[in-house]
Amino acid sequence: MALDREKVYEIIQKAKSETLEERDVLINTLHRIQDYFGNYIPIEAAQLVAQELKVPESKVYEVLTFYTMFSTKPRGKYVIRVCVNLPCHVTGGREIVKTLKEVLQIDFDQTTPDGLFTLEKTSCLGLCGVAPVIMINDEYFGDLTPKKVREIIENLRNGGDKK
Repeated sequence: MALDREKVYEIIQKAKSETLEERDVLINTLHRIQDYFGNYIPIEAAQLVAQELKVPESKVYEVLTFYTMFSTKPRGKYVIRVCVNLPCHVTGGREIVKTLKEVLQIDFDQTTPDGLFTLEKTSCLGLCGVAPVIMINDEYFGDLTPKKVREIIENLRNGGDKK
């Protein structure tokens, strides 16, 4: 599939004009491009960002690989991030991971064949008081049980909301 270069240029120009702090332009531009392409940034688009923002490609790749919110490979419609830090782990996180892998029939860093779900592990999501916690796209879910996880996934599969 060919990259729509004009659309990428348009996104870059809009991000440049709407971003107040110059230091935020790169990250804001990458966010917008990822949103446009549906949860990932094609390498060619990253190269265009480097050219247009006049930053080295290495700087763009540094940002893309440092922040877990970015991906250069296609991901599912729903990106599920599972906290694997100690507070979630000791409050039932292992069962949550087991349930997700079982229900989705994938492992970490994989996407379901239907393109709906990608499973990723992450560090602390900052919600230790309601551990175990997962994040689906931009929404957090805490106080999880295997039953709640199954319900969330089933609702998403049926086109419903995450609740």
